[in-house]
Amino acid sequence: MAKWTPKHEAPEPLEGPVVATITGGTILWFVLFLVQVPFYGWFDDRDLTWWVWTCLAGAGLGLIGIWYVRKRDAAIKRHEAARAAEAEAGASAGTSAGNPDGTESPEGPESHPQP
Repeated sequence: MAKWTPKHEAPEPLEGPVVATITGGTILWFVLFLVQVPFYGWFDDRDLTWWVWTCLAGAGLGLIGIWYVRKRDAAIKRHEAARAAEAEAGASAGTSAGNPDGTESPEGPESHPQP
């Protein structure tokens, strides 16, 4: 039997409040760590101290995640602003995206990649 593979395109990735989501998760991990610290003896008696340290590791990795998604969000906004400025400059100049002399090539603008 042949394996069936779908022939449709993958959907666009969801873009939501990524920074807020990562920040909320980091706060949750840190709060869980703080709640478990007073009971460290109880966890130690049952050989479950990894629960405490897992929460601390989650908070630490969450801080790295906050740094990463803030940089990513800023880069996306810079890219969108640059594209908007480039589109505005192209529209105000009145030239086509095809050839440097402003004429459109028969193949379309895709045949002339921009540097």
